[in-house]
Amino acid sequence: MDEQNSPAVFVKDLWFAYNGYPALENVNLSIPRGDFVSVVGPNGGGKTTLLKVILGLLRPTRGEVRVMGMTPEQARPRIGYMPQYTQLDPLFPATLMDVALMGRLGRGGLFGGYSREDKNVVSEALKQVGLYELRKKSFSALSGGQRQRLLIARALACEPDLLLLDEPAANLDAVMETDLYQLLRTLNERLTIMMVSHDLGFVSRIIKSVICVKRKVLMHPTTEITGEIINDIYGSPMRMIRHNGEGDSICSNL
Repeated sequence: MDEQNSPAVFVKDLWFAYNGYPALENVNLSIPRGDFVSVVGPNGGGKTTLLKVILGLLRPTRGEVRVMGMTPEQARPRIGYMPQYTQLDPLFPATLMDVALMGRLGRGGLFGGYSREDKNVVSEALKQVGLYELRKKSFSALSGGQRQRLLIARALACEPDLLLLDEPAANLDAVMETDLYQLLRTLNERLTIMMVSHDLGFVSRIIKSVICVKRKVLMHPTTEITGEIINDIYGSPMRMIRHNGEGDSICSNL
């Protein structure tokens, strides 16, 4: 596949199983460069597994995966990844700069340590998420929303072309969640973004496509998503609600 003109993510006839139990079945997927996709589905449906396969952390049982025309392993330096659970002790005496610099690991010189270029790149990433002025503060002093922004800065520190986010809005209140999505919309001006969400709601004027994962995978433009499609994925009654012109959210009737 031509790297220059290839999709950001291309998956063909992919299967993945844990100890013989299928987690993903016959997945075919093509995500154009510059897209902003939300990955939705029930718990255990395969959302995080799909991200890890794309990142090359898991090998498919069979099938093909290409990221910007390369294997996931080859493309990994161009992928920024924010995992669902990050093991960072809030009491560990690390500054914001220290945490964000973790995104440069593996890029250091022969004798380790961070270069001036590393620090410049990380400073720019902190500016993009609005945390540069707090760079010398302790990680433990941050609010929940600021911590999520910092972890995005860490993912941006590798200067990615593709940003993979696993439930970045988890445990955020409505105001912080809105701020986070506005940040992601700005980043989408230059990055392809793939975001797993456990929340059924999404803002249709920000998200361009929705990937529904329940072992099998279906991709839809946001404009095509209906309550019936979500009912099929989640197996419970859903309805579409308009929120002050900000787009549609999918909410349970139960």
